[in-house]
Amino acid sequence: MTSSRRTWLLLPAGVGLLAGVSAGLARLGLPTPAGRGMIDAHGPLMVLGFLGTLVALERAVALRRSWALAAPVLLGAGGVTLALPLPRPWGQVLLFDGTVVLVAVLVALWSRRRDDTVAVETLAAVHAVMAALLWPRLGAAAVVPLLAGFVVLTIAAERVELAAVHLPRSAPRTLVLGAAATSACTSATLLWPDLGLRATGVVLLLLAVWLAPRDVAVRTVRSRGLPRFAAAAMLAGYAWLGAAGLLWVAVGPTSSAGPHDALVHAVFLGFATSMVMAHAPLILPAVLRRAVPYRPLFWLPLLTLHAALALRVAGDLLGSSPARVAGALGTAAALLALPLTAAASALVAAHALPSRREAAPAAEHDHPTRPPHSIRPERTPVP
Repeated sequence: MTSSRRTWLLLPAGVGLLAGVSAGLARLGLPTPAGRGMIDAHGPLMVLGFLGTLVALERAVALRRSWALAAPVLLGAGGVTLALPLPRPWGQVLLFDGTVVLVAVLVALWSRRRDDTVAVETLAAVHAVMAALLWPRLGAAAVVPLLAGFVVLTIAAERVELAAVHLPRSAPRTLVLGAAATSACTSATLLWPDLGLRATGVVLLLLAVWLAPRDVAVRTVRSRGLPRFAAAAMLAGYAWLGAAGLLWVAVGPTSSAGPHDALVHAVFLGFATSMVMAHAPLILPAVLRRAVPYRPLFWLPLLTLHAALALRVAGDLLGSSPARVAGALGTAAALLALPLTAAASALVAAHALPSRREAAPAAEHDHPTRPPHSIRPERTPVP
């Protein structure tokens, strides 16, 4: 598939991001394009419509099978449908279908080499299937632990695979046990909300404590440029995952908007979005086959995200409405700044490439060029 077609597949994810951010701001009573009816779709839009589409596209490209692209297409279409004034069940069915195809893609990847980390990613996608299935019946708040299981296990499996040379051989099996415990706890929240949510918090905390010191980011954070940026984003994400675990244990199920928002955003903004920012300058070039060079400007959305999120969580826990609103606006700005920064970097690189070719000696063009670097079937390298 050409890079232009892959770019088009990212656009629905962008729509899901915009709609999700708009719905989130509407929850705080701010004037946004999202109607009050979209508020309950805020979480599914951000996790399945946005993050789910990104995960599915990367996995589809890794599988190198045309049918696998149905996963990001369906998830993206589900997010777009929810963002439009169309019957909500249409979007919910599309999201469910997309998660089912994502599971099929991951099963196909697992069949290639029967890797433990891919098995954990498959289990993570099963969480997404359950969340998409139960959301219309139970409401978005009830499936938050399932959505958390999806993003946390997906990212944890990726980090264990990429840090394999630095980990003991037992690490993948330890991850499998951790994934099984996570699944048991997130599923328990459906029957015993208090016990299940607090147990999920314990598992999240243990995953953060186990993963963070063993991640290669601990070493690369001392370097420069992109490795340092990616490492800083990942370590900050682990810190938020640990904080989320503590919050889930301390707060438990609550009907109060402030504490609920704090424990939710610590996972999905502090951990998941920080990890997305860490991987964006590396995953996007492999998926799009288009240069997206790292530039110091990438620090702006990252620092804005964590500063604004700290303010938002403090406002949630202390009941300060001005802090909540300021933090929400800051995190929304960070989320929107990331794709704009990546797009600007890609455009600058695209304009610079013809100039470099013109300046190159003519002799360089007398030899056949090497084929473009292709993404590995199993995983894109990330420092």
